[in-house]
Amino acid sequence: MRGPHNILRLIRTGATLERTGAMGLIMDAFEAPPLVRGTMRFLAWPFQWLGYKGDPASPPAPRALTALGPAYIKFGQILSTRPDLVGEDLATHLRVLQDKLPPFPVEVAKTSVAHELGHTVDELFENFSEPVAAASIAQVHKATVRGTGEEVAVKVLRPKIEKAFRRDIDAFYFAARMIELLSPASRRLRPTDVIAHFEGVVMGELDLRLEASSASEFLANTAEDEGFELPTVKWELSGRRVMTMGWADGVPLGDNAALDAAGHDRVALGERVLQLFLSHALRDGYFHADMHQGNLKVAAGGNIIAYDFGIMGHIDEYTRRVYAEILYGFIKRDYRRVAEVHFEAGYVPADRDVDEFARALRAVGEPIFGMDANRISMGSLLSYLFEVTERFGMETRTELILLQRTMVVVEGVARSLSPQINIWQVARPVVESYIKDSIGPRAAVRDLGKTLAVLARYGPRLPAMVEKALIRQSEMPEPPRTTHWLFYLISVIAGCAIGVAGMLLAGFWP
Repeated sequence: MRGPHNILRLIRTGATLERTGAMGLIMDAFEAPPLVRGTMRFLAWPFQWLGYKGDPASPPAPRALTALGPAYIKFGQILSTRPDLVGEDLATHLRVLQDKLPPFPVEVAKTSVAHELGHTVDELFENFSEPVAAASIAQVHKATVRGTGEEVAVKVLRPKIEKAFRRDIDAFYFAARMIELLSPASRRLRPTDVIAHFEGVVMGELDLRLEASSASEFLANTAEDEGFELPTVKWELSGRRVMTMGWADGVPLGDNAALDAAGHDRVALGERVLQLFLSHALRDGYFHADMHQGNLKVAAGGNIIAYDFGIMGHIDEYTRRVYAEILYGFIKRDYRRVAEVHFEAGYVPADRDVDEFARALRAVGEPIFGMDANRISMGSLLSYLFEVTERFGMETRTELILLQRTMVVVEGVARSLSPQINIWQVARPVVESYIKDSIGPRAAVRDLGKTLAVLARYGPRLPAMVEKALIRQSEMPEPPRTTHWLFYLISVIAGCAIGVAGMLLAGFWP
């Protein structure tokens, strides 16, 4: 499926952008150099007839991306959160891709619900509305549960969505391999691995049972977070292609006029969105990885409501600490420490010069911190950092792709609410708190306790392990029996000591 036939798909992508008029808008938004602009137009123009026409009633950019398919729509959703990169007009046009795409018929949705849950819609619900929101993968209906009267949101996958995504991903794989073949320098960026990561994320989003599980875990992690709430999953009304959750009432986070009319403080909301994301990523290592305006509302009381948990990010504790130290180093403008963290984590080859890398990082950070508050951007930092790491041979870290992408999206959401927001100033207390709790002396003691607690499980097995080790040495002269029993006694004492110390430090001892 990933052979040369995908060339036609990629040509059709450029042809569709040209035919719908989106090519010029996108080139203008990114301020593409004349050479790039001319080359793209030259390659796409002769093949316009191959491009999809799309919906003439839609603006050019969403018209093109919607016609091309769900994977391209995802790309447009990301751009819709970055008016600082693509301009306010294009970002506004692309925002319809978040939850205002053309829906599929309600009867098709009802058939899917009946097939998935084993009962007709009329048996399960007192009423079942027309689609209230339609995105790239699924659409949502408002319903009332029969018997309880509870209002719920019923999410139903689009028909044949799996096949549509597979087609796009196959083309992306082909493009990635062609890039690696034609540009050896690009291999350090591991474009094929990046597409594989994207594929894993998307395939998980196509099983709503996994999304329901993600929502449940996320709710448990964030139950105590002030100013944040999540709808609850209705497991008995959920399956692979259908998911039911409590109905979330609120003002869309992307509607600034409605937020102002409702009396909400947009500056506070922008700060809270950013701090919540960083708290979830650093504290829990589990975060909502699709936090654009279409997946966020503001309740009447001011709480931010998140929904649509198809894309969740996970990073292990070690990576969290590395990420926090890098952020904190930039916040403190300690570029030497940022460089050391990159080397300690193995992100930069050990044969490179750490001092030279630190100087390069200073060249990245200082211009950013010299900007006005409303121009300080983590997105810009990531862009500049990309250029520096290329010089020092740093490979793409696929485990950080989703985190970095979400950081860019969340920053865009925060800026859409409060254009003057100082991203670093807002992030600082969250990062400092995590550093204090996870990297200081108290954290070292806690880590030691966890390590000893794990070792304690092996305490009862240490004598047998020592016995086996001694037997393996049978080809060597037999040690005196007093030595044999001495080893045995030491292993027993060590096992007991490790077990007690582990339980004490881990807080398991009464």
